[in-house]
Amino acid sequence: MPQANVNGVRLYYKTQGQGEALVMIPGMGSGHESWFRQLPAFKKHFKVITFDPRGIGRSERPQQPYGFKALADDVVGLMDYLGVRKAHILGQSLGGLVAQEVAIDYPERVLRLVLVSSTVAGDNVNPTNPELMEALGYAEGATEVDFSKLDTRKTMNTVIGMSFDKPLYRKAMQFLSRFFVKPEMFDGLSDQLRAIAGHNTIDRLHLIQARTLVITGAEDRIVFPQASESLAARIAGAKLVMVQGGSHGFNVEMTPRFNREVLEFLRAA
Repeated sequence: MPQANVNGVRLYYKTQGQGEALVMIPGMGSGHESWFRQLPAFKKHFKVITFDPRGIGRSERPQQPYGFKALADDVVGLMDYLGVRKAHILGQSLGGLVAQEVAIDYPERVLRLVLVSSTVAGDNVNPTNPELMEALGYAEGATEVDFSKLDTRKTMNTVIGMSFDKPLYRKAMQFLSRFFVKPEMFDGLSDQLRAIAGHNTIDRLHLIQARTLVITGAEDRIVFPQASESLAARIAGAKLVMVQGGSHGFNVEMTPRFNREVLEFLRAA
């Protein structure tokens, strides 16, 4: 099982393909498996690096709380471990926040930047879906939640239902979650949610130098599409692609369109 000791934490990772490096950062609570619909196409053109973030999947959970600076440092630390000087950085949802931090803190390490279904962090710039917050156990106005009291099955069914529009994908993912989602996995998720609460990029997005693609589904119910519009407006020269009919998980439900948009952007002269 390939693991890298990065910043004092063991991270599980995989590399596939050849060419320029492409680091793919998964969304909230997700690991390297979330890119299963992208890997067959992407590894034909790039050395694709996928991983489980700290506290998620097969990666080690640190004892102390952390912020997004640590998550960005993990990405660059993994690149260092693999001998990768520069890479394209792609992040989805929460992974998009990590990708922003990498591009801000390590501009010399980023070739191109892809932000998928992501948002601007800080000062409540974008509205949060109250149905999502309720599913995660947040009472109105609360910033902390006791995940031990959550009905994990109900929570996952609700979140998956909001992430996918097509009944086939929704039912398949809800079925698979019965086998792969365990109550203890919410510990890593809670760490990520605490990190979000103190994170802010709104005043630093202008520091992003990499050519950037912001892409989202127009019907996203997890991170509203207005968030991507705000994000693209704050990054100089960013390209915004709004996929009509796309859900939060449109990289799975609308794989050909998603893969085409991303590959065209990354491979353009």
